[in-house]
Amino acid sequence: MKTQVISNSIFSFFKDRKGVSFLRENDKIIRQFVFTIFFIGIGIWFIKHERSELVEVNTVITNASFFWVSCGIALAFLYVSLQALMYFASFKAVQSGISFKQAIVLFLKRNFVSVFLPAGGISSLAFFTKSIEKSGVKPTQIHFASVVYGFVGILSVIIVAIPALIYSLFEGTAGSGVGYALGAVVILALFVFLIYDSILKKGSLYRLVIKLLPSAVVFLDDLQQNRILKKKFLQVVLYSVLIEFAGIAHLYIAMIALGFEPSLPAAVIGYIVSVVFLIVSPFLRGLGAIEISMSFILIQFGFDNVSAIAITFLYRFFEFWIPLVAGALVFLFHANTLLMRVVPSFLLFVLGLINIVSVLTPAISERLHILRNIIPVSAIKASNDFVITAGLFMLVNATFMLKGLRNAWWSAIFLSGISVIGHLTKAIDYEEAVIALIVFISLIITRKEYYIKSNSHLQSIGLKTVLITMAAVLIYSILGFYFLDKKHFGIDFHWQQSIRYGFQNYFLVGSSDLVPLDRFARRFLLSINISGFLSIGFLIFALIRPYTIKKEAVEDDFLSAKDLLTLYGTSALDYFKTYDDKNIFLATSKKSFLAYRVGDSFAVVLENPVAASEDEFKQCIVEFDSYCYENGLRSIYYRVPEENLELFASLHKKNLFIGQEAVVDLSVFTMEGGAKKSLRNAISKVKEKGFKTTIHTAPVKDGLLQKVKAVSDEWLAGTGRTEIVFSQGKFDWEELKQQTIITVENAEEKIVAFLNVIPDYAKGEGTYDLIRKTNDAPNGIIDFILLELFAYLKTQGCTSVNLGLAAMSGIEDPDTFPEKSMKFAYERIKYFSHYKGLRDFKERFSPVWYNKYLVYTHDYDLLQAPLVLNKVVKP
Repeated sequence: MKTQVISNSIFSFFKDRKGVSFLRENDKIIRQFVFTIFFIGIGIWFIKHERSELVEVNTVITNASFFWVSCGIALAFLYVSLQALMYFASFKAVQSGISFKQAIVLFLKRNFVSVFLPAGGISSLAFFTKSIEKSGVKPTQIHFASVVYGFVGILSVIIVAIPALIYSLFEGTAGSGVGYALGAVVILALFVFLIYDSILKKGSLYRLVIKLLPSAVVFLDDLQQNRILKKKFLQVVLYSVLIEFAGIAHLYIAMIALGFEPSLPAAVIGYIVSVVFLIVSPFLRGLGAIEISMSFILIQFGFDNVSAIAITFLYRFFEFWIPLVAGALVFLFHANTLLMRVVPSFLLFVLGLINIVSVLTPAISERLHILRNIIPVSAIKASNDFVITAGLFMLVNATFMLKGLRNAWWSAIFLSGISVIGHLTKAIDYEEAVIALIVFISLIITRKEYYIKSNSHLQSIGLKTVLITMAAVLIYSILGFYFLDKKHFGIDFHWQQSIRYGFQNYFLVGSSDLVPLDRFARRFLLSINISGFLSIGFLIFALIRPYTIKKEAVEDDFLSAKDLLTLYGTSALDYFKTYDDKNIFLATSKKSFLAYRVGDSFAVVLENPVAASEDEFKQCIVEFDSYCYENGLRSIYYRVPEENLELFASLHKKNLFIGQEAVVDLSVFTMEGGAKKSLRNAISKVKEKGFKTTIHTAPVKDGLLQKVKAVSDEWLAGTGRTEIVFSQGKFDWEELKQQTIITVENAEEKIVAFLNVIPDYAKGEGTYDLIRKTNDAPNGIIDFILLELFAYLKTQGCTSVNLGLAAMSGIEDPDTFPEKSMKFAYERIKYFSHYKGLRDFKERFSPVWYNKYLVYTHDYDLLQAPLVLNKVVKP
């Protein structure tokens, strides 16, 4: 019955296409998740399967030659230098340039972040361009040089691999694995060639890439338009081939350092196969997959299991861990705000995996023997339980740390602290304890990045729920175990056993000596497990749920804000700053204020503060940021004028272009000329049909408001829209009653369109808010009513009219990747075509366009801004 219900639910989910839509929208994430879990699973299986050999591997590595290990480390630094030279030459090849120091930092940073990014090294090529841009290199050149670097990195593998694999195949120096490796490299080479050829010719593969990944057009267009210097390009290839030789040398040195008979064919084939896995690995730079594949190849060349694993581990130390640690050190000295949030989360995730694997693998017997002479066996077992439980919680907690939650940070501190102690008390695993300590220190260093508070009310409910459930389950389990018949578990329980087994199963630790003998016993344990899982899960949810501030509107603050608007208002958006959907933040001086709404732990500020002076303007922002920090909020500023960006930059804030605002200069506006012919024709047709406009001044009569309300409702229903607020108003009876309303009526005096004139605090400027029409209104009716607005505003002494924002439009020469993506979406993606239509409509009135920006503090905030803005515009 239960299976049937689940099947029906799934069928319904896909029948209404919600499931299909979900899968389509999240296809990339799902695939990455599946591949990641697959490779991690392989790694765990490998460790469990080879657990006896791992003890011997540790002994072999411990006895490695100090001289040859030192040679490997020295070669690792040469490897980093060659990577930097490859970047240096890549920039030269695209007729640009960076310093060697910049190249080293760029490689180490990108290599470090590639470990934690889906698609690894490929996706990391878009990162860390700002510092290079500041030195005068154009963003397009940076991206193009990165494409050259990535392309040649794959090309050099093919150059080295094909001759080596063909030679090994004909010589018969390895098994069938070489044939598979050769096939994989040939397919890779063919794929790279077809992609490159298709990009140059804009063929089918090019179109497919654009369809699947629209933002890739930014890079592909650069690849077509830029010219590569052939001589410098060959230098890039040379450096890349030398990097491949360094990798082969690392594997060869690892064999010598561990005292094995070195094999050059094994080193070549083992390295090539590992790089192929590195290229296709979706996450963690092939962690797990490379260890298994390289060990397999080495075994094919005659090495035993222990030797193959030991060589692989030492090779990975040279090629993976040394550059990774070097990259981490670079970040300590060149902190990036996005990675200050992201890296500790991923380090916690990795530590969670280490905890789980550490418990699953056998302890070193010598250390365990020493430990048993110090602490009881029961304490060692408890340490194992704590470590693996902490590992499982870390995997979940890492996700919530990305949101900047303070409670998630505290949980991470607690879990990593437990891991440090637990690894030492379960088997003196000081290696894992050191890693846990590094994670703990990274959390301390980045503590200021995690300040979002959680919902205190939910925390209280969650804690009470867990305590009540724990008490209830404890009573249930004590009585249950105590009174259970011996036949169910084969144990005649006493009180102490009942309490112990109840707690163990509540916290999902389990009891190895508690074996259910029948169906009833299994269900009894399951009931305790489910109770524990649900209550603990709810507690975690309550602890990490972001705190949403519920500040009540203070009437005095709104009155003060309106007084300040009268004195210092300068914007068409100022009217909406005292709208009833906002909260008001009044500076301590009472000479400035800003208006904001809260959504998803963000305080979204409408435009700028209204202030008596620039100093007051700045002080208001400083005070508000402090207020946000104390309340666990992050601030972003929506539709900031370009002239204020320098002031925000002085407060260490960043900005993103979001569109342009149209302002018509009434002193030069005319209906004459060829450009206005279509506008004149539309107006003439409306007049010929007998439509006319009427201006209704405040106070507006209720009867008229009823008529325009009917127009508004019909417009909302006909367009499928709902009322939105924040940077515009909604149909508010009392507000409209006090405003001038312009209506358009037909010959029978039926109102078919209207707009309301609202206060505009910009000097000499007028504007409107709602502009709505009936479904049967003729084409050109909106043009008709706007021209009437122009005429009315002239009689009121206005010299200009603000027509509002045309989002995403106006990017002529995009510099950053977000701007390029926005321009591409605006021009080529159908979903955003209405923005282009809005721009075209406003262009009919020959306005002057003014740039508007989104101002934010943290790079991670930008990723969440679209969803947050979508929430704050809802009434």
